[in-house]
Amino acid sequence: MKTSALPEDPQQAIRKVKVRSRPIAASLILVGGVILLVFGMALAIAVGAKDIALPDVWNALFHFNPDLTEHQIIRELRMPRVIGAAIVGAAFAVAGAIMQGMTRNPLADTGLLGLNAGASFALALCFSLAPGLSFLGLMLYSFLGAGMGVGIVYGIGSRSKGGLTPIRLVLAGAAVSALFTALSEGVALYFKVGQDLAFWYAGGVAGTQWLQIQIILPAVAVALVCAFALARSITLLSLGDEIATGLGQRTGMIRLFGVLIVLVLAGAAVSVVGSVGFVGLIIPHLTRKLVGVDYRWIIPCSAVLGSLLIVFADLAARMINPPQETPIGALVSLIGVPFFLYLAVKERRSL
Repeated sequence: MKTSALPEDPQQAIRKVKVRSRPIAASLILVGGVILLVFGMALAIAVGAKDIALPDVWNALFHFNPDLTEHQIIRELRMPRVIGAAIVGAAFAVAGAIMQGMTRNPLADTGLLGLNAGASFALALCFSLAPGLSFLGLMLYSFLGAGMGVGIVYGIGSRSKGGLTPIRLVLAGAAVSALFTALSEGVALYFKVGQDLAFWYAGGVAGTQWLQIQIILPAVAVALVCAFALARSITLLSLGDEIATGLGQRTGMIRLFGVLIVLVLAGAAVSVVGSVGFVGLIIPHLTRKLVGVDYRWIIPCSAVLGSLLIVFADLAARMINPPQETPIGALVSLIGVPFFLYLAVKERRSL
């Protein structure tokens, strides 16, 4: 007679989390990552299609003169672009980390689960039906589109026989993403806004403005603080619903708050940079390998490493073929696609 394994003792699971956590490594990553991020942002501000001497860059930052073209380039073009890249990278990475923790799915990512495609579809409708809509309006519709995408994915996946397994979730996400992408392209062709949407499909921070930073920064900052406040609960949820419930966690409420945080992060990021996938897939995995399984370390480290990835990807996008720019989405996909295939094969073997 086959017997099922007894559920793990909650206190024993907590001890395992402590043993598998590496706070010293996490602290080093945070300190070193912030230093490297400051260096990368400074380098990205100094380097561009137009050669600007370092003294002029310094003066533009600390002694701004609006009458000088070089100062205008630094202040109005490069600075919001670099700051936007850092914000977007942190948002995508933390959103992916939360999704992977809540679903216990190593393949979870905003791009793979329909959030990015849903947000892009909402933006396509906005460009077609309300071309004069403000950026705040675009961001709000981006949130709605992202919510619609993830809702459909989870609805399809959960109705499958055997429950919402990681592979089923990814397959449902791929199907829904393909559907929204096709609808977006159809809308673009019908209303002749394909050129306007090309930026969102390719992904990039070239057109980021201070107004966009002023709108998304508070939303992303609040969402990141809420994510860190929820980190302990996500850690317990990643151990399994039985363990989390045994430790007094309200799993349904945690997932609801987690999804809301992910929608804010993904919606804000897509509204600025477009559909850039794999950031939320790569960074949380790398972070867990380095710092362990405690999300109180995973979330802040993911934010720093995600910012690093997008800032340096944007820098590379400008330097590969100047003065032309390579889409950030293409550069990240060169890393993300092989990484995803490796994880998919590994996950299939474990089933």
